[in-house]
Amino acid sequence: MTTKPQIENATSAKREVRLVFLSVYLLLGIAFGIVLTRSEVLSWFRIQEMFRFQSFRMYGIIGSAILTAALSITLISKAALKSASGEAISIPKKELGSGFRYAAGGTIFGLGWALTGACPGPLFALVGNRVSVMAVAVVSALLGTWVYGLLRPKLRH
Repeated sequence: MTTKPQIENATSAKREVRLVFLSVYLLLGIAFGIVLTRSEVLSWFRIQEMFRFQSFRMYGIIGSAILTAALSITLISKAALKSASGEAISIPKKELGSGFRYAAGGTIFGLGWALTGACPGPLFALVGNRVSVMAVAVVSALLGTWVYGLLRPKLRH
């Protein structure tokens, strides 16, 4: 039978591990924001160049991100890697439904990108670069995600 101090010690140890992981994730996020800034991925002008087909730069960055993700997922699947907390990582098979949900989601995503002038990915990095108006976009993105979470059970998937 476990005693109360043993349970408290286990809970305290879990909190410490979580704090360590959160610290690592925060530092990785800051490093990623620096990379996004230095590579000018955050630049409205670079995004405009991409949409006007005036520069290959952004397509190269997006392509390298897709390649990195594909290789990472393959490695995770083949090597049966575990998470930092020791749990097995499993990537469930994706069920592709009708194209409507992708068209609707892509349209909403594109409209948001066009209205803000920024991809949703680096919004926090933009706020970190003192583009304070992007805080509105961050709040809007979080609110939209929250609304989707509420409506998800009622939506056709």
